[in-house]
Amino acid sequence: MTTLQAILMAILQGVTELFPISSLGHAVILPALLHWNIDQAAEGFLPFLAVMHLGTAIALLGYFWRDWLGFGLSVVRFGDPAGAGDRRLLLRVVVATIPAVVIGFLLEKILREGFAAPKLAAMFLILNGAMLFVADRLSKQARRSLAELGWLDAIIIGAFQCLALIPGMSRSGATMAGGYLRGLNHEDAARFSFLTATPIIMGAVALEAPKLIHHGGHFGSASILAGVVAGVTALISVFALMRWFKGHEVQGFMPFAVYCWLAGLASLFVLAWAR
Repeated sequence: MTTLQAILMAILQGVTELFPISSLGHAVILPALLHWNIDQAAEGFLPFLAVMHLGTAIALLGYFWRDWLGFGLSVVRFGDPAGAGDRRLLLRVVVATIPAVVIGFLLEKILREGFAAPKLAAMFLILNGAMLFVADRLSKQARRSLAELGWLDAIIIGAFQCLALIPGMSRSGATMAGGYLRGLNHEDAARFSFLTATPIIMGAVALEAPKLIHHGGHFGSASILAGVVAGVTALISVFALMRWFKGHEVQGFMPFAVYCWLAGLASLFVLAWAR
């Protein structure tokens, strides 16, 4: 992988990981569209993605530092009633991460095969757009705050998050759609999505750390540069996305649904034509 390819992949990661348009799907499709000589099924490709995800996770920690500081203080001062709200939300975040962790661990080998299937990723990208469209159409009219999120809500949102294990399905899009269908507004659904993303991403990075060290010489400084670029891009993306949802409560998912449809269909056409 060249330095330019690594930078382009990092920018793509920083945007698509947080926007509900599937970072993994784009990471699978883009090299195929541009005819890059990258073996996405190789053992070294996933650790490279992990470096970029680490940059994204650091960006999320930086943006939501008040939430994580509150979570930490609520645990340290466990008996303090003032931290009850933070402890409650933290437990909901933990519960929502469990389904994806379990399913990802059990089906890792099967899901890894999807990394080398750009046409399949393009198809699921279209389905991802449909999911966002349906969420906007079927959502409850009454909105609830994050403080009202229950155990069942957290489990359902966590189940939605499992869809992101399929290339083309967005983790942020699935959890946002799940949260929105459970009565959260777009902004709170995005906030909960990004809070659950942080431990998931950090866990994935920790899991790939031994492979990353083993393959580090292959990527060299390109992987470090990609992590930095992905982090900066992700920070800009989360600012933009939270601002968008704050001002567009009605049909806030629609631009992303339309993009997924167009990008998925265009990718399928190009990949079929190139063959």
